[in-house]
Amino acid sequence: MISRRRFLQASATGALTVLGARGVFAKTKADPADAAAVLVDLTRCIGCRACENACRVRAGFPGLPTAPIGYGAGDGQLTFRTRTFIDFRNGNSKQHQPVKRQCMHCLEPACVSVCPVAALEKTATGPVVYHENVCIGCRYCILACPFGVAKYEWDNALMPRVGKCDFCADRQAEGRPPACVAACPTGTLKFGTRGVLLQEARARMSAQPNRYVAIYGDEVVGGTSWIYLSATPPEELGFPKGLPPGALPQLTWKAIAKLPFVVIGVGLLLSLVVRWRTRSGHA
Repeated sequence: MISRRRFLQASATGALTVLGARGVFAKTKADPADAAAVLVDLTRCIGCRACENACRVRAGFPGLPTAPIGYGAGDGQLTFRTRTFIDFRNGNSKQHQPVKRQCMHCLEPACVSVCPVAALEKTATGPVVYHENVCIGCRYCILACPFGVAKYEWDNALMPRVGKCDFCADRQAEGRPPACVAACPTGTLKFGTRGVLLQEARARMSAQPNRYVAIYGDEVVGGTSWIYLSATPPEELGFPKGLPPGALPQLTWKAIAKLPFVVIGVGLLLSLVVRWRTRSGHA
């Protein structure tokens, strides 16, 4: 049985870890205009799923079958092994509109702000990466993500992990674009810095107002590193409705900042209960 001292030590350590997680997040903030980003022009996407195949191979999972795939033949959801997929939607033109789904790599990610052990990190260059060696499996990140991206490795009973797109941070460090961008045959995906890509998105929309109706990712939840240009309103393409323009950690930290005091308070309360039971002869 764990002693009272051991319990309080663990509680204090956990509390300091939670406070430390915010420090890691704060230190990695950089100029959003310089962050790595991808512009997704959905009017150019043909639904070939080359991006999905490249992502699977890069992550070490089996690629897509070589037989013709066709519309709607994909996995249809993000999973631990499927870090990106093509979601086929019916837009306002009543035609199938392929929409690429993956981690949006928010400028101020909610998943990072709620992780009590800093297993998720927002790097200075843009990617949100996952450190499985420190993850405790609490799954707060899964609950916090407004886009439903992070997925749990349910079929691993021993050491389950969280799976999500890491923006090919290793490839970026080598000066290469993400695998999905490199595999795209139609120019749907363009890799660069967020400030430059936002300017290009606005220029395309201004030059062709009859082709584009929306830019998505410029302001939602404080801005994301994946920016979509679309001929269909985002809400018709399955993007979450009602998300605020402000960064979500401003909201999550109001709750998570209280966690250290809750942990310590519970520890002290249990310590008093144990002491009372011991003195009263109930132990």
